[in-house]
Amino acid sequence: MDLSLIPPSPIKGIVNIVVEIPAGSRNKYEYCSEAGIMALDRILHSSVRYPFDYGFIPNTLADDGAPLDAMVIMDEPTFAGCLIKARPIGVLDMHDCGHYDGKLLCVPIANPRQEKITSINQIAPNQLEEVAEFFRTSKGLDGRTVQIDGWRDFEVIDELLRQCTPSKKKNFKVLKKSSLIK
Repeated sequence: MDLSLIPPSPIKGIVNIVVEIPAGSRNKYEYCSEAGIMALDRILHSSVRYPFDYGFIPNTLADDGAPLDAMVIMDEPTFAGCLIKARPIGVLDMHDCGHYDGKLLCVPIANPRQEKITSINQIAPNQLEEVAEFFRTSKGLDGRTVQIDGWRDFEVIDELLRQCTPSKKKNFKVLKKSSLIK
């Protein structure tokens, strides 16, 4: 699975997301760029499960040294490796072990029932808190210090994408490295 030619954002207001973990899963998969496949990284040892499909924006590099993380609100979970075109509606600002680790929240453009969702203000506050609590709990049980700084709405997305997209590249390369294959 070569992701090098997939642009982070095919058009303004839309991002490409590669799903690593489907909603409801306790299995944490990661894309292994060296092998071009999804690999099982670990199984969450808590009772929490991923609240949304979770993955990354290909060919980006966030402050934590990995591609920009993203979540997609789906009616049904997809699968590891699925490419979803989605509309970002906000970002969960958090710090993981002292490093900024923001996560985009998106809706798929393929779902007509979500075509009018453009802001996190259209998502129930308890659903947003469930996402924040998932990261507090799952990362805390892994012994990591997590600070949830809150949610920001869609107007910050363009700047965040700009900061995480390497400039002057014609062919995108997957920047995430995996320690799963040596």
